Amino acid sequence: MNVTFRQKQWTFDSPLTVSQLLKKLRLLPETVLVVRNGQLVTEDQHLQPGDDVRIVAVVSGG
Repeated sequence: MNVTFRQKQWTFDSPLTVSQLLKKLRLLPETVLVVRNGQLVTEDQHLQPGDDVRIVAVVSGG
């Protein structure tokens, strides 16, 4: 799978859950959204080698 986050890219050749991916990248789940092939996914969903994954930082303000 190809993973993009803030202008950086990674490639992973084995299936991972969203949670496992975030741990590998040392990202806190509450700070990002994960989009697989154009659809928002949750932490328990599985990502496959052919997936295109974008990680988007959550921005909050007041």
